[in-house]
Amino acid sequence: MTKQLLFDSAERAGWTGAQAALGVAIADLADIPVWWAAPIGLALAAAKGWVAGRLGRKGTASTLPATADPASHPTGV
Repeated sequence: MTKQLLFDSAERAGWTGAQAALGVAIADLADIPVWWAAPIGLALAAAKGWVAGRLGRKGTASTLPATADPASHPTGV
């Protein structure tokens, strides 16, 4: 497994976990049923995708700038 794939997977897993945790926290703070965490998480994922489309490298879902995105650097393979 390459470092680029590992870093990319870690970034995606981290964002997914953060969106899930925020969805649950928002539902709890709003005193609404916890099943609302799923739609809230989806809305957060859409917002993250919008930000990534403007901040990261075009055609990727990375929120890292293109210079820091491990998947953006040529590997020579």
